[in-house]
Amino acid sequence: MNEDKIRSTAGGRWEGPFYCVQGDGFEARFAVGPDELPDDVCNVDAWIHLPDGSGWTATIFTLAEVDRLMHQWNETREAASFWCSDGLIVRAPGISVMVEAIAEIVDAGEVEGAFQRITDTRQAGWVTEN
Repeated sequence: MNEDKIRSTAGGRWEGPFYCVQGDGFEARFAVGPDELPDDVCNVDAWIHLPDGSGWTATIFTLAEVDRLMHQWNETREAASFWCSDGLIVRAPGISVMVEAIAEIVDAGEVEGAFQRITDTRQAGWVTEN
């Protein structure tokens, strides 16, 4: 893996299995696969932590990944639609594109409509005070 490329992507850092990025008004943790480069990610689970202490999940796909999955599923079952409860679709691969999309949602105040709220942020490695 190219370490310089990993470090340059969206200003992120590795924390255990998560690729973490500090955005303006949020922190996002991405479950990037061990064989994936952050710039190439096209399907990833993310945990978003806001300054108010709330935690949110998103499953982020590129348009091409949705198309690939639907074609794959069509071979084994009906694939007339694609959905997931916290799904977010971006045009291009890469953590930096995904961070930009998250930032737009946070800035617009659309977090509750776009992401799934989690009550136990420890599942993404955060420890919150109660």
